[in-house]
Amino acid sequence: MLIRIGAPPRGPRRPCIPAAHQLRLASSVIIAFVLRGCPRVQLSLPLESEMYIEPAAPVAEAPEAEEEEPPAVEKPPPLAGPNVMNVVMVGAECAPWSKTGGLGDVMAALPKALVRRGHRVMVVVPRYENYDNAWETGIRKIYSVFNSNQEVGYFHAFVDGVDYVFVDHPTFHGRGKNIYGGERQEILFRCALLCKAALEAVWHVPCGGITYGDDNLCFIANDWHTALLPVYLQAHYRDYGEMTYARCAFVIHNMAHQGRGPFVESEHLELNEEYRERFRLYDPIGGEHMNVMKAGLECAHRLVAVSKCYAWECQTVEGGWGLHEVIKVNNWKLRGIVNGIDYKEWNPICDEFLTTDGYAHYDVDTLAEGKAKCKAALQKELGLPVDPDAPMLGFIGRLDYQKGVDLIRDNYDYIMGEKCQLVMLGSGRQDLEDALRDMENRNKNQCRGWVGFSNKMAHRITAAADILLMPSRFEPCGLNQLYAMAYGTVPIVHSVGGLRDTVKQYSPFENVGTGWVFERAEANKLRESINNALYTYRQFRDSFRGIQRRGMEQDLTWDNAASIYEEVLVAAKYQW
Repeated sequence: MLIRIGAPPRGPRRPCIPAAHQLRLASSVIIAFVLRGCPRVQLSLPLESEMYIEPAAPVAEAPEAEEEEPPAVEKPPPLAGPNVMNVVMVGAECAPWSKTGGLGDVMAALPKALVRRGHRVMVVVPRYENYDNAWETGIRKIYSVFNSNQEVGYFHAFVDGVDYVFVDHPTFHGRGKNIYGGERQEILFRCALLCKAALEAVWHVPCGGITYGDDNLCFIANDWHTALLPVYLQAHYRDYGEMTYARCAFVIHNMAHQGRGPFVESEHLELNEEYRERFRLYDPIGGEHMNVMKAGLECAHRLVAVSKCYAWECQTVEGGWGLHEVIKVNNWKLRGIVNGIDYKEWNPICDEFLTTDGYAHYDVDTLAEGKAKCKAALQKELGLPVDPDAPMLGFIGRLDYQKGVDLIRDNYDYIMGEKCQLVMLGSGRQDLEDALRDMENRNKNQCRGWVGFSNKMAHRITAAADILLMPSRFEPCGLNQLYAMAYGTVPIVHSVGGLRDTVKQYSPFENVGTGWVFERAEANKLRESINNALYTYRQFRDSFRGIQRRGMEQDLTWDNAASIYEEVLVAAKYQW
């Protein structure tokens, strides 16, 4: 027998299968492949048949390793819980795009705090200039304003979870930095246009591809410039079955500005006689006139004053500016909420303006070293003698009678006689600007008067000064005293409004307090507080350092204020 080399050894010889049987077997295999998925045809063959072939044992497939899915992380519920709402804040300014005072800071910070609580928040402000990060939405609408058709566009920016919507119209874009300038009727026209565009932005502007809609919605109008919003919401929409579930809270930032004018000008506002009468006010000083804030106070579902003390002051003859009786009648819906500060911008630990020129970041533990570096850096920058022991007094604000700048001017000789350094930053009334220049010229080794405003310099003065002066005659809330305490700068304030709420008088016997508070806006009262502060600074430095530390250790964030605002919005939501 011949065996081929390399051929596998043969097993027992199987009987030869006839050709006809081979053809039948092949056909059955082909049919099995073609009809895969159909019911199998069982071809039963006896074991003794010549055609029977023992089937091969199936090869066991290795089980695939199952990929373990990471455990699903449950998203925590929003801080607002079931009270999550759509919130639309409307104002005449918003930092960093437009700002003249504290309102711009509030419009920038409060929305972010509300977003952190889980709300969806839109901010609507005028587009005064071309803003790099705001893009045109392509939405253009025509509104009737002052009995004429006005076309507006909407620009949109999404920053820190907030939808910023800018209303575009030539009357805004032509203002530039002078956002409150113009004749009385021109200003009123801009206010009416802003309010009408803001109301319907929730219908037309698709922020993130989805409009806000008018369900579960609350507007927050700020100051008299947006006081028409609650009026229009009721008169033009809710009275006609539109925006049924929308509400409006009105925030009083400053009662002194109310939008007054001749009553006949209310004809331009496109309201019926019933609503026009809400604008009518008679007071002994102004006589009969149109008052825009009065109508807003009456039509809003809830009212907020920017501090608890200011909510009380608004109901007095001195603090109500002719509207105290209106506030008294509506005090059931009034609440005082102290503003907070944005720690992303105002924080000595990470302040962007303290990174160069010899300035330094610091916290409560490195307070002494950090403030000493900042003080020396500011002295060098302003050309003052570098003296770590010279008490540095600072002032930042509008040069106006309200801010009590004249009280500082009247104490100038005393401050210079105490060998202090005085640094003042601000702009405003011409006579007070001239007073700043005169004070610097009289003693260039101890005083600097910066006429104008510089955000960088405001941060650096706050970080470098030992004491901040805020002798305001009235101050609804005030932010500079909050910034000062966050930076370990001790405030001296007049006991009014938010200053009284936020600064606690220092007591050397109980070793408590965060600053000095004087009761009357008089030069001698301010001088007494400065004298006590300087005495503590020079003779009891550890006690002074304790005042600084207590100020820094406070929770001055917007998060607490936002939770209280939320309570106000919920109360408005369930008010019919």
